[in-house]
Amino acid sequence: MEVKAKLTLEEFFALPEGDITYELVEGEAKPKMSPKRFHSRLTGILFLLLTQWHQNRGEVGIEWAIRLKRKGQDWAPIPDLLYISDARLSRDRILDEACPVPPELAIEIISPDQSFGEISGKAIDYLNAGVSRVWVIDAQVKTITIFYPDSPPQTKRGDEVITDELLPGLEFTPAQIFDDARIP
Repeated sequence: MEVKAKLTLEEFFALPEGDITYELVEGEAKPKMSPKRFHSRLTGILFLLLTQWHQNRGEVGIEWAIRLKRKGQDWAPIPDLLYISDARLSRDRILDEACPVPPELAIEIISPDQSFGEISGKAIDYLNAGVSRVWVIDAQVKTITIFYPDSPPQTKRGDEVITDELLPGLEFTPAQIFDDARIP
């Protein structure tokens, strides 16, 4: 029986880049799902929405790794999108690195090979690691589930308005997102 040595965070980030994106989970480099068409469209629409909203407040990242802890171990998830304010990560910090602190928002878009339960578990791990909000986007049922650290998740659909005191001035509906992304 062969026992694999667990990767440290530094070893993980020193791995050569390639065509496959990996996340560090429990000391192992785990491949991330390859995005498909609807996933790509949703990422683009959400990026535009957040970029228009965040002017001079912070940064929006697409598939930007984050340095976190999960169950006491180093964890480097790669959310589909994230938002981090200038208050958490200074605009003056210009390094090509994984996000060094938990962002305010992590967004995960469920891929066809993933389950809502699987991604919900990841959302809880994000919250436990210090991320303030997690949005789980489900293109099949056209919902956005918002996870909070101090209250139960809320699932929004159709014309239900999404606002959040953590993201002042941002307001939209799931219908807008799914219509703009042309999700049937």
